[in-house]
Parts: sequence; C-alpha cells; structure tokens
Amino acid sequence: MNLNFLRKLQIFFVILQKKYTMENQFNYVTNLGIKFPHLQKIDIPKLVEECKDKWFNQTLTQANDSVVRLGIVEGEYHWHKHEQDDEFFFVLSGKLLIDLEDRTIELNPNQGVTITKGVMHRPRAPQKTVMLMIETASIQPTGN
Repeated sequence: MNLNFLRKLQIFFVILQKKYTMENQFNYVTNLGIKFPHLQKIDIPKLVEECKDKWFNQTLTQANDSVVRLGIVEGEYHWHKHEQDDEFFFVLSGKLLIDLEDRTIELNPNQGVTITKGVMHRPRAPQKTVMLMIETASIQPTGN
C-alpha cells in the first residue's frame, strides 16, 4: 500500500477519535466541515429550527484563512484557551456569558466580543442562544 495513503488514513482516524471523544466527554456536536460553499445562501433560521442538540457548532463557510461558525447552545462549555488563535463571538438571539478568570462578559443580541489568543475562557448560555463565531480555519474549538 502507498505510505502516503496510510498516513492520511491514520490522521483521519486520529481526528475521528478526537471528535468522538470530545462529543462523548462533553456532549457537544461539532461539525467542522464547511456546510455552504461560496455563493450559496445561508439560512440561519432554518438551521436553528432543525437543531435538536443542546450544544451545536457548525462551520458555515470559509473566507480566506477564517471560518464562520454557527453556535446553537444552551448550558456550559468547558474552560479552555486557544494558544494561537483569537476567537470572535456575536450573539444573534438569547444570552451568552463568557467567563474569564477575573470577570464575566455578558453578550445579548447584536453584541459581540473578541477573546484574545491565550486567554482562558468558558462560554455558557443560561437559555437557548444562537451565535456566530469567526476564527481561523485551523482552530481546535475545544481548545489546546
């Protein structure tokens, strides 16, 4: 067999195992594949209506080196940080609380904040919240 193929297969299974472990450990649904190619309309209300999960994250599209993700969340995420990447949150509906080590940022509809790389944070939503996130395509959503 081709060694390059075997290496790609090995990487695929490592990624699959990480995704499976994170989803089972934290009960998150995280879809990193791009759902909408360029020039295709994105219908957020339809995606929200179809979502039955408590913590759902879907990559919508990619623009240059960044991706736009949709979060439909209720409950708490775990404490984490991104060593190499800033992360932008923008609330469309509901309320998002982002705990930092020294304070909590409250975001209501049409409010956003950028979390600086390396900053420990924990997003949580006391009610169903719909948000957009903009971050680099290479970011590990669960932190590193």
